[in-house]
Amino acid sequence: MGQQNSYTKNELIEMSAGKTFGKENAKLPQEPMLMVDRILNICENSGKYGRGEISAELDINPSLWFFHCHFKGDPVMPGSLGLDGMWQLVGFFLTWSGAKGRGRALGVSDVKFRGQVRPYHKKVTYKIDIKKLVKKPSCVIWGDAELYADDRIIYSAKSLQVGLFENLIYDFGGNPGLDAF
Repeated sequence: MGQQNSYTKNELIEMSAGKTFGKENAKLPQEPMLMVDRILNICENSGKYGRGEISAELDINPSLWFFHCHFKGDPVMPGSLGLDGMWQLVGFFLTWSGAKGRGRALGVSDVKFRGQVRPYHKKVTYKIDIKKLVKKPSCVIWGDAELYADDRIIYSAKSLQVGLFENLIYDFGGNPGLDAF
């Protein structure tokens, strides 16, 4: 497993450039799609299922890009971005655990939205419990996640699934149905 158990914003940005786990392995998205400002704790053999957990945060302020376009006069963070933040962290765990390849979100079995992130909130907190991690024949991980807005749970997702693939290439307009996953 990875030796580091917390990451700063600068370290997460370095990962998005391929500096942390290598250019050929999974990367976090670059800003503004990076939906995490810091990983507070990442560890193996803990959490609800005893297979690992992550806690992370995103600072909220009215200047964030999505508040200016979603929606005019009614600003709210798109729920899909919170869900993407969950996938980013589940994939991060898989790469942190030593798995190799390029990451792709593969699915989620159940998502519930019980509130919204507004510009007046201060912080989003992610809490993720790893359910299952398989490294052969392919690297795939499943996790359950909760998203909190200022300490109130507002999103939950069950069985978020991310895979890492060593044979992914950018196809420059080819048939996406031929992707390896």
